[in-house]
Formats: sequence, structure tokens, C-alpha cells
Amino acid sequence: MRELRVELGTRSYPIYIAADLLQQAELLRRHVRGRQLLIVSNQTVAPLYLSTVQAHFDGCAVSTVCLPDGEKYKDLEHLNTIFDRLLIDKHNRSTTLIALGGGVVGDMTGFAAACYQRGVDFIQLPTTLLAQVDSSVGGKTAVNHKLGKNMVGAFYQPRCVIVDTATLTTLPAREFAAGLAEVIKYGVIADLEFFAWLEANMAALVARDQAALVHAIHRSCATKAAIVAEDEREQGCRAVLNLGHTFGHAIETCMAYQGVLHGEAVAMGTVLAADLAHRMGLLSTVDQHRITALLVAAELPVAVPRQLDLEQIRDTMQVDKKVLNGRLRLVLPVALGRAIVTEDFDAQLLQETLAAALHA
Repeated sequence: MRELRVELGTRSYPIYIAADLLQQAELLRRHVRGRQLLIVSNQTVAPLYLSTVQAHFDGCAVSTVCLPDGEKYKDLEHLNTIFDRLLIDKHNRSTTLIALGGGVVGDMTGFAAACYQRGVDFIQLPTTLLAQVDSSVGGKTAVNHKLGKNMVGAFYQPRCVIVDTATLTTLPAREFAAGLAEVIKYGVIADLEFFAWLEANMAALVARDQAALVHAIHRSCATKAAIVAEDEREQGCRAVLNLGHTFGHAIETCMAYQGVLHGEAVAMGTVLAADLAHRMGLLSTVDQHRITALLVAAELPVAVPRQLDLEQIRDTMQVDKKVLNGRLRLVLPVALGRAIVTEDFDAQLLQETLAAALHA
């Protein structure tokens, strides 16, 4: 088992990575301080793993919530079903919420934990690659609004993150590929050596080779943990973790959170960010092509859905958490292994990037 720590002083916590960790009752129980628990899962994951996790807590008062599966259900209405169960079952401040599922389950459970009685413990048990390498680490919790993605939320850290790589064997191919978009992101923004490793080992990752997966997940989490430890609330360097996300979130919002997965939108957004950086003279043609080629090798879509409208995407990008004092900031790759956050970009070149993508 590999172990990392997210160093945040008194709120530091471990990340455990290995196969079959959901079977290890003691590992999970050591991070639960009370005798009340609420396990939040969804209709896809619960039949596979809920009974296993529940069985570790015989003698405790265990409640469950099973959410519908999908980004379109990541909203205040479905968040309220978690609060309903907590209140109906009379959970007190010593309760622990356990997020068993992908990024939607993790975000909603963490946000509920941040809000319930002004903050209770929660644990992340991510079961998708995207959640294992990104959304479960760092304490970002949120729900979507019809006008913008993740605009209602809180920074709230878990007690621990337990990454069971065996859960990836049941993950559909499209969901698995969506997670690879976030893995590739770390190589683009901060780790040239890892980017080269991904180029050499993408076939093994796509085949879900366990050794390759553990290495990629560990390297991704280590990069994110270091960045979060330096800038927990995204006042500075943490913003580079949003490579492709401003474009991607706009695509998801314009698609009403249907028809495109988050990781797929991030892949499209990463291609757009690389295109804009290239037009601005910040990124070489060779590096731009390597980024796109690696995303394609990961079996990710890189073309923006043709039905989208240029003005709608551009307007939606203005409803973004990186907008500061009315100015949109973008994360742009300037070389493999390095990215910048800037508001100093040519609006006409942005227009050309979007227009070229929509008319390709």
C-alpha cells in the first residue's frame, strides 16, 4: 500500500492507494470517531460496494443515501436528500459521512458534511479514476447551478482518502478514459517527466494494468497534495489545477450537464487552452501536438460538440470561479510541465480559438 499526506497542519490527512482497500475494515474504522455514520453512494456504485462498507460497522448506527447517477443530479435538490436523512435519523455532531462513489458523490457528500451542524467528519472512498486522482483530494466540495458549474460549495477537507484501485475494474471504458484527462493534466502543468512516462505507458493504463495505475494515481495525488498544501483555498498556484476547466465547465453548462462527462469536457478544454497558448506564441507547435496526441491515445474526445454556440460558450466562461474583478483568468500551458494563470490574453485570439473548434 502506498500512502501520502496532504499537509495542512491540524487538518492534515492521509491518502491510501492499493487494490482491495475497501475490504480492510480496520483501515476505515480507525478514521471514524463516533458511532453514527451516513454512507452516501449512487445507484451504480451501491450494488457493487455498499454492503461491503456497511459490514465494517456492525454495532454502529449506519444510515444510507443512494443518489441517482450523473452530473445533472449534482444540485441543491439532491443535496437536500442527504440533509433529510441526517435529520430523520437524528445524526449528531459526532457523525461521519462516507462518500462511496465518483466525483459527484464525493463533492455532494463533502459539501453536506461542511454544512451539517456547521461541520462534521467525512471520508472519501472514490471509485472512479477521476475521483481518485483529483476530486477526492484537496477539499473542494460543491454542487452545480444551472448557470454555472460548482458555483455553490465550500473548501472542506476529509479525514482521509482511501483509493481502492480494484474498483476501477468495474468502471465503464468511457468513465475510465474521463479520469485519464485529469491524470494527463498533472503532466502538462507540473511534471514533464510524468508526461513522458504517460506517453510511454498510456497503452498499459488504457488496459488497466494495476502497476501502471498505482504509479499514475500515486504521482497524480502527490502533485495535487503538494499544490494544495501550498495554496489550500486557490489564492495562487492551486489555480493551475484548473487547466482545461474554464473551457470544460462552460461546455458542460451549455450542454446542461448531459451528453458529455466532466473528464471529456476537461480534455476538450485542455486542447482549447493549448490552442490559445499556441496562437499567443506561448506554446510550441510540437508541445501542442504532443498534448493533443496523448489525449487521443487515452481515448478521449478532443473536438467540441458541434451543436454548441460560440457566444453561449464565451458568455458562460464569464461565470467562472477564476473571474476576478470582472476579468476572466485562464490557465494556459507554456511548455510541457509548466502552466500559467493569466488574464493577459487577446480576446480576439480567444474568439479565434473557439470559432476554429466549433467549425472544425
